[in-house]
Amino acid sequence: MSTSTQEKTGPSATVDLAGLKRFLDERKLGDTGALRSENISFGHSNEVHLIHFDGKSWALRRPPRGPLLPTAHDMMREYRVIKALQDTPVPVPRVYAVCDDSSYIGAQFYLMEYLRGDVVRADNKHFAQTPDLRRQVSEQMVDVLVALQQVDWRAAGLEGFGRPDGYLERQLRRWTDQLERTIPHTRPLPVMENVKEWLRARIPQSPAPTIVHGDYKLDNVMFDPKSTRAIAVLDWEMSTIGDPLADFGWMLTYWPDPTDASGGVIASMQAAPGWLTRREMIDRYERRTGLAMRDFPFYQAFALFKLAIIMEGSYARFVLGQTDDPLFAASKERVPALADAAWSVCNSAPRG
Repeated sequence: MSTSTQEKTGPSATVDLAGLKRFLDERKLGDTGALRSENISFGHSNEVHLIHFDGKSWALRRPPRGPLLPTAHDMMREYRVIKALQDTPVPVPRVYAVCDDSSYIGAQFYLMEYLRGDVVRADNKHFAQTPDLRRQVSEQMVDVLVALQQVDWRAAGLEGFGRPDGYLERQLRRWTDQLERTIPHTRPLPVMENVKEWLRARIPQSPAPTIVHGDYKLDNVMFDPKSTRAIAVLDWEMSTIGDPLADFGWMLTYWPDPTDASGGVIASMQAAPGWLTRREMIDRYERRTGLAMRDFPFYQAFALFKLAIIMEGSYARFVLGQTDDPLFAASKERVPALADAAWSVCNSAPRG
């Protein structure tokens, strides 16, 4: 059995190739004589490794190393929703194999198509360099989300994937529980208690349930650099069935706007000509869905609250020595800033 779970997640993390070879050989998935791997993790949480065997390349996705909070980094949920979306208008990688037995490499994992494309990062040095390209990317961010929300999740085989009723209430309970499990390892965050009570008192009525990605934002969508067509939505670990406006509100919270109360605490990209304004994004979404984003302050405050809890979990892993990722270390200052930004949204929201 692999002992790789004792290692730290980071640039030097490796795959237990002996265990992976055993899995591939047992399932007769190809010639593993020249099996090798590279760490190509695009994010700071789940690991992504490029796996080469039988003349092909696949991306292996697995959770980070070390103890994890309950429900966090669930590879089986991620695999299930990507597989359900294979033949829909939603761009996702093709999935190849899945393993729910951690005895092979020390964790659950799945293999998916390795796609080559561009992802817009906050510095945006390589893609969407003209106003026209930035407008096309903006429009596709709305249109891909709408396509996801139009998928008949029952027909796609996702019955039981989530509990649609009471989604926002359960989400608030879930993330509050995650925070309570985390802060004993880090530090008190009293502002988060204020935000939680504000959210609890103002939960809006949700529209009809749809597939919810859970982390839909610009750097989780890959584009073809030649056509600027979206070719993959990535990072499905928090997906479920629930309130479609939660995904849209999450994306908009990362979409910088001059009127932001959060003042650039988080942003998917730097302001530049061509990016649609938040109001333009909302107008496009409302035209295509028939839904109205009337409660954006709630969804924005909840997004900042949720992100702060996610980052505090990452900071706990740094404190406990489970990762040496400098971004996780920076959460020591970033989480309180997010909490303050969420509370600012609460205090500036229209009353009534």
